[in-house]
Amino acid sequence: MTELDLAPLRHVSLREVFVERFMGLLLSGQLRPGDRLPPERELAARLRVSRPVVHDGLMALQARGVVQVVPRQGTVVQDVRRSGSLAFLEALFRFRGGHLDPGWLRDVQSVRCLIECAIVREAAFRRTPEDLRALQDLLDLEDRTDPRCTEDWVELDFRFHHGLAMTSGNRLFPMVINSFGPAWRALAGDFFRDPAVVPGVRRGHQDIVEAVARGDQEAAARAMTALIDEGTKALLARAPEVPDLPEAPISTAGGIDG
Repeated sequence: MTELDLAPLRHVSLREVFVERFMGLLLSGQLRPGDRLPPERELAARLRVSRPVVHDGLMALQARGVVQVVPRQGTVVQDVRRSGSLAFLEALFRFRGGHLDPGWLRDVQSVRCLIECAIVREAAFRRTPEDLRALQDLLDLEDRTDPRCTEDWVELDFRFHHGLAMTSGNRLFPMVINSFGPAWRALAGDFFRDPAVVPGVRRGHQDIVEAVARGDQEAAARAMTALIDEGTKALLARAPEVPDLPEAPISTAGGIDG
């Protein structure tokens, strides 16, 4: 039997939960560049954790370019366009709870459109009969899936876009789509809660596959743009009002080590 290097399992630390909470506040628009966070002592009291947890969490956020901690002056939310790093992008791709701020939603969808238009152009150029059969099989499965089955449609939509990335022949494109997975499923879960969107998605998928099958790169890119634009409009129409900063304590299911 092959020897496996298995590190011990561990509980989620309070610092990680702290960082995830504040990343959520930033991505939902509750925190904005220039906002000043309460002092560490106050944050610890409001979140019911120790000051070392708060301090370590702020240091982790600073390493991601999210905040700047100035001794004896306080902590200020940064403009991540200037200070953000790959660590911030990784957190954005992992975003899976709540609602994205409309500005972040537009930015994510804009980048996604740029990437996916490149994907379908390559797919239209490199597609094989086997690729086209796999895409058609997904379309057939969509036809048999009840529009009210939200979770099924979330997965089918992801499989469709990942299938296009596989069809492109570029080995990196499928991994890029996978990287978007958690945030994608969070957004798609909100989108597909309304069964009325399903027919439009199904038509958009059909248009893309037909253009790819014809080898029409620009038609495939136009169809992809139209599909993403319609999804963005639907999500923006449902965007909620941004609530105030919550005072609820940090908590997770199961045990936590501080």
